[in-house]
Amino acid sequence: RGSQYTSAACRARIAQAGALPSFSRPGNPYDNAQAEAGWSTLKTELLPPGTAFASIEEARLEVAHYLDTYFNLDRRHSALGYRSPHQFEHDLKINLP
Repeated sequence: RGSQYTSAACRARIAQAGALPSFSRPGNPYDNAQAEAGWSTLKTELLPPGTAFASIEEARLEVAHYLDTYFNLDRRHSALGYRSPHQFEHDLKINLP
């Protein structure tokens, strides 16, 4: 519920995109625990403590690279039996009739 997300400019951009805003209740991160956990994982694995990206463009590039090359291919996920998405898809293809 940061002010950057509840600001008039952000709400206008959300409306322009045809989306609906969705916020947790104040002081209750459990309303969106899955998203909070995802952001925590991304920040922990991508950015060492006490560091920051040099620019928004660098942040965009690094996050996209992390998601496209590591998180969505190689990182093991508990929902996939602690297999990477790549390994899960491989196993699925092998076990199809």
